[in-house]
Amino acid sequence: MEIIREAFKGEPRVKVDTFSGLLVDYAEHVGASVIVRGLRAISDFEYEFEMNQLNRKLAPDIESVYIIASPNYSFLSSTGVKEMATFGGDVSDLVPGGVAEALAERLKR
Repeated sequence: MEIIREAFKGEPRVKVDTFSGLLVDYAEHVGASVIVRGLRAISDFEYEFEMNQLNRKLAPDIESVYIIASPNYSFLSSTGVKEMATFGGDVSDLVPGGVAEALAERLKR
């Protein structure tokens, strides 16, 4: 959470928080009316479409909005970035600086 907070430092519209349970329950708890999700590939769409239908059934007043990733980042996954870093690849242009630093530090251990 600290890495994410650092990445969005100075952006008052971003709140970093955690929760357990259903996303729509959390959204209702904080008064959100929209859930924003990212799509990288067709496989993401299929999963998100299914989740959207379930969320809509549970909380019809909460809308979902999807943002399609830039082609520069559409291939990224956390697994891929971790594997690349593990084998000495430079990930500094793929993730925020704090993430690259934390990943490098973790891999030193």
